[in-house]
Amino acid sequence: MKKIQFTETVLRDANQSLVATRLGFNQFEPILKTIDQAGFYSVECWGGATFDVCLRFLNEDPWERLRKIRAAMPNTKLQMLLRGQNILGYKHYSDDIVRRFVRAAVRNGIDIIRIFDALNDVTNLKVAVEETVKSGAMASCAISYTTSPVHTLQKYVEMVKELKKMGAATICIKDMAGIMSPKEAYDLISAIKDAVDLPVVVHTHCTTGLAFMTYMKSVEAGADVIDTAISPFSGGTSQPATETLEYTFRQMGYETGLDTDKLHEMANFFKPIRADFLAKGTLNPISMATDTQCLTYQIPGGMLSNLLSQLKSLNALDKFDEALLETPRVRADMGYPPLVTPTSQLIGTQAVQNVLAGERYKNVGAELKAYCRGEYGKTPAPINKEVQAKILGDEKPLTGRYADTLPKDIFEKAQAELGDTARCEEDVLSYISFPPVAEKFFAARKEQEEKKVKYSIVSVD
Repeated sequence: MKKIQFTETVLRDANQSLVATRLGFNQFEPILKTIDQAGFYSVECWGGATFDVCLRFLNEDPWERLRKIRAAMPNTKLQMLLRGQNILGYKHYSDDIVRRFVRAAVRNGIDIIRIFDALNDVTNLKVAVEETVKSGAMASCAISYTTSPVHTLQKYVEMVKELKKMGAATICIKDMAGIMSPKEAYDLISAIKDAVDLPVVVHTHCTTGLAFMTYMKSVEAGADVIDTAISPFSGGTSQPATETLEYTFRQMGYETGLDTDKLHEMANFFKPIRADFLAKGTLNPISMATDTQCLTYQIPGGMLSNLLSQLKSLNALDKFDEALLETPRVRADMGYPPLVTPTSQLIGTQAVQNVLAGERYKNVGAELKAYCRGEYGKTPAPINKEVQAKILGDEKPLTGRYADTLPKDIFEKAQAELGDTARCEEDVLSYISFPPVAEKFFAARKEQEEKKVKYSIVSVD
């Protein structure tokens, strides 16, 4: 009997997509044991935006969160999302920092690291993949899926062959905008399966309404694992529902390995949490709608809401349609990057700037200049030469790998800056990733601990 396995995303991407990653550890701790017994291939629980949000908004140490999840879920592979040379941030880090971060993630409980690059530049994945394998974890190497004149089946297959040589344990098709059609999924998975003997994992979102059909054709083509979310946190900009797909594939004669009683327990647990987020306004009903504009403009749901909020803050909502039309034009000028963090922010922001200024590339942010210099890696197609010259002026683009130009002593400098504030290597890595945010967190942590000590002394007296 053919087996199809499931990765559950409620602890990471599902709550990131629907409620801006505001699901705190205390909210989901009581259900961890049940999730551990449900029979998932893996549970995605860390990385992506969870690290930043833990420090910035939830007053949680992300490393401590991971250790607690690991302790509560000894039987399930824990998975994280890593942005290659960007780690969990929005810029490139030196090779030493990437290696340290990967080792620390594995040491604290991660079994599978899904590694992607916003430009699909394999040189930006190499160090992270190498260190993942060396640390004894599985490197699940991801294709950032998109369509354009230069994103062909042949190009994706070439990339997959490179990833296998690097040490990929599995290949993930990461369809962050939910734009991969059932036919495209079938053709791509068939081509990958013909090219390499590796398990294929498929990740998509319900944003455009294609996801359930796409998963059906993916499995038909030989996909081994699919990403799903327990029903209260499924749909909209999240993943399709775990229970629905488990039921469907089981009826079709597939073995899923999932315990349906445990899935019902999970769903019943998360229903009131979802209702609470809805009542507070954190879960915006718009996030649950089907948005087919992504198919036309290649704009992921999160990027669409960012465009709206940018224009709203500038009292320029009337320019929304123009910004929508400008976005694919900017993307073409920039060499057709897949629209995923951080390239989606760069392209969207520039489209807004062009529309508001009434002149293309009159105002350009530091990040897009860095992109044009080559600091994000090799673009899928060459950047428009005229546009690049207008943005860079007399500056010359990089000819080598940007990470090679970065200082080699970043960790030691950060350690010296923190002094006694850093209690372990993980604290230093948090600080390097998000300096002001981590500093604020460390100060709050110290204050909290001092209050506890003071309270305990008062209680004893």
